[in-house]
Amino acid sequence: MNIILNQQEIAYKTRRMAYQIYETFPDETEVVIAGIASNGYVFAQLLATELEKISDIKVTLCEVIINKQQPLEPIRTSLPAADYTNKSLVLVDDVLNSGTTLIYGVKHFLNVPLKKFKTAVLVDRNHKQYPVKADFKGLSLSTSMQEHIIVELQGNEIYAALR
Repeated sequence: MNIILNQQEIAYKTRRMAYQIYETFPDETEVVIAGIASNGYVFAQLLATELEKISDIKVTLCEVIINKQQPLEPIRTSLPAADYTNKSLVLVDDVLNSGTTLIYGVKHFLNVPLKKFKTAVLVDRNHKQYPVKADFKGLSLSTSMQEHIIVELQGNEIYAALR
């Protein structure tokens, strides 16, 4: 296993992405940070914490539950749609692999009128099968399809690794 981001590097990239989000929404009083369960939501929490440290923006967290094996199944969110209607929203995941999870997440939020909509990932693998991109990314990495990215964001060891 090859560590590509250690805990300190993840903290730095998270903070940098929070600044980018703040610069993208300078006139907003509230931004919804919607994280794809499970690791995407943990990363969304980290981003929300950093954004609250550097700005006066009220951050509302939302967990997005997608069946990654059956992405056509209905997507659920921890907030009712009324709580993010006509607001600015950032959809967050830990790794952008093929783009399947992110594109279905985007599709879900397109059914609700939003003021501004962006995407964020910690690691972008550049293997997209769908026309989806991350507006904010911690690290872009070209990998082979046989390689896997493991992201651990909880507990004593926080890292991203290539296996």
